Amino acid sequence: MPIALIGASGNAGSRILAELSRRGHRVTALVRHPEAIPALPGVTAQAADVGDGETLAKLLEGHDAVISSVHFTASDAPTLIAAVRTSGVGRYLVVGGAGSLAVAPGKRLIDDPGFPAVYREEAGKGAAFLDLLRGTEDLDWTFLSPSAEFIAGERTGVFRLGSDDLLVDANGRSWISFEDYAIALVDEVETPRHPKARFTVGY
Repeated sequence: MPIALIGASGNAGSRILAELSRRGHRVTALVRHPEAIPALPGVTAQAADVGDGETLAKLLEGHDAVISSVHFTASDAPTLIAAVRTSGVGRYLVVGGAGSLAVAPGKRLIDDPGFPAVYREEAGKGAAFLDLLRGTEDLDWTFLSPSAEFIAGERTGVFRLGSDDLLVDANGRSWISFEDYAIALVDEVETPRHPKARFTVGY
């Protein structure tokens, strides 16, 4: 299917791009620097400014789904959501953050005193993005939160899915590779199971 991927050159975006190409999708990679996008089957790179909602909406037109993989501190949630809505594309999938996941009743990961200060602004804006999506009635959105550690690793295809609670493995570690996250996200693109919902992936 034709898919627009905003932020296709980042850590998560580049793995999502590779996964989409591997599965035979036609992808428009929307990035600031198209020359940074590798030559992959089915991939066309296009320059885009996530802050220019009107132009972005035109670039999104004609796709079956839009995937957003951009830092929350480097983008504006209302602008992105409005661009998708204006484009007429029915589905919007967002690479989310772990900060808004619950670690105890009424307590999010970002609320933990030990949450790294360097990630607090990004996590806070990610949580606000999710809240905004939850109040959006006229868009089929999905927000996929990674586990606490979101790192380069292997493409194993072996992971667990959850909803709003932080996933932790048998050793007490919460983590997922960019590569396996990409599998979970593209699975959702191909077989939607979480319309208008957030879910999470981890080992």
